[in-house]
This record gives sequence, C-alpha cells and structure tokens, in this order.
Amino acid sequence: MIRLLDIIFSFLGLLILSPVLLLIAIAIKLNSSGPAIYKQLRVGKLGKEFTLYKFRSMRMNADKLGLLTVGGRDSRITSVGFFVRKYKLDELPQLWNVFIGNMSIVGPRPEVKKYVDLYTPEQLQVLNVRPGITDMASIKYKNESEVLKQQSDPEKYYIEHIMPEKIDLNKNFITNPNVFNYVKIIFLTIAGIFKH
Repeated sequence: MIRLLDIIFSFLGLLILSPVLLLIAIAIKLNSSGPAIYKQLRVGKLGKEFTLYKFRSMRMNADKLGLLTVGGRDSRITSVGFFVRKYKLDELPQLWNVFIGNMSIVGPRPEVKKYVDLYTPEQLQVLNVRPGITDMASIKYKNESEVLKQQSDPEKYYIEHIMPEKIDLNKNFITNPNVFNYVKIIFLTIAGIFKH
C-alpha cells in the first residue's frame, strides 16, 4: 500500500510542480556555474547504493570540503541555495527517486557510505526499509546545520550524537511502516515547513 501511495504522490508531485521545478533550475543556473541538479551516492534499502538527486545549493565541488553543512550561512551555499534549503525545495528532485523506487516519501534519510560503515549491527536495521524524503528525525533536526555550527568538532558530534538519535527517532517507522505513520509524518513535515 505504501509503495502505491509513493507512486501516486511522486507522479502527481512531479506533474503539478513541474513549472516550479523548472523555475528553481533556471534560478540555480543563473546564480552560479554548474548543473542545477546535484547527484550523490547514498545507501538505500538492504545496503544497495543509489544515486540521490537534489537541487544544487552549493558551489561546485563544495562537498570535497566536507559532507556536513555547518550553519545556515555556510560559505559554500549560494544565495539561491540558501533559499531552496530554507524551504526544503532542494529535496524536490527526490520525487523522481521515489517514483523509480529508490526511495519512499517517508523513511529514514539515506546516508553516504562513510557514515553507514559506522553503524552498529542494531543500527543497520534502518536499511530494512526504503529511505525517504522525510522522517521523524528530519522534523526534529530541521535546524541540524545550526546545531553543528555550535560544536568544536561538528563531524564527531554528528557521528556520536545526532546520527544515533536519528536512527532511534525512526525506530517506530522502521519496525512498523504502516500507512497511518506514513501520513502522520507527511503532515508533520508540511506543518513544520510552514511554521518555519
């Protein structure tokens, strides 16, 4: 049932939002050099890697300076990038990931292999479900970059504190991925964006 909802919602989202997606892509291209879409390998269900799509919000090759974004005004983020990140518009291309089956609308956010390699056997349970565009951890940590900015060693803090807590927050959905939880998380995400 969840997969059917994913297909319907992602198809309708891509169709209805196509003019918005085009405008965002044009704005990114006019604002800085490089492609409008950023691609990155992430670890998905059962540990299978896939290509995740996002609108590019940083300058080209910015990920070589670090995988984590630290502070809302990270110098690597472009002016258009700041806007699309603030309202989570950079995540919209992942509707394509959902449509083709790499992701779900709701599920634990997919990590890069570097961090998945640090998971404990218990934490690896997060790979039993499709990763998602949104989850309970995304709702709680919507200002994650600001939290990291306050740390003397952001990556260490992420690995030791934020990453384990994110998995804990998602345990309910991981063990019980039902339609009620699916719809609940979607509504909480939308409410959080408008509140923000």
